[in-house]
Amino acid sequence: MINFTFKDKILTSDKLHFKVRGWRFGQYTIAFTNGCFDLLHIGHIQYLSDARKPGRKLIVGLNSDSSVQRLKGDTRPVNSQADRAIMLAALHCVDAVVIFEEDTAIPLLELLTPDVYIKGGDYAPQSLPEYKTVIGYGGTVEILPFVAGYSTTHLIQKLK
Repeated sequence: MINFTFKDKILTSDKLHFKVRGWRFGQYTIAFTNGCFDLLHIGHIQYLSDARKPGRKLIVGLNSDSSVQRLKGDTRPVNSQADRAIMLAALHCVDAVVIFEEDTAIPLLELLTPDVYIKGGDYAPQSLPEYKTVIGYGGTVEILPFVAGYSTTHLIQKLK
């Protein structure tokens, strides 16, 4: 068994809720993003680094294996949720990782009420299923651009 010192960054939603309360007491801005992060690549690293901006604590909501299968198909994920969580937790820019079963992050957003909800891509914020929830509790939605040429789907196709 491999012993990782950063596994304490992988939390249940209840433990993370408690940790967020401490961060708020410290007057940190809480940022939240979510995704599958199946094959971690440079686009993910740039995105997560940008999402962390100085003064922010970054929480990554990680889709569970069953959630990834529903969203991406039976051949995904390539890496297990445990492995994906460990890889994310190992990143300096990530402060906490929480695995969720649902198809959207709405329940986590309702529990944690982060100041900023961040997604990557070319979305219109209003088109995100989570938008009304975030705006409803007083948060903001931020869209970060993709790093051109990097995607998990593209990596999988290249490997085939």
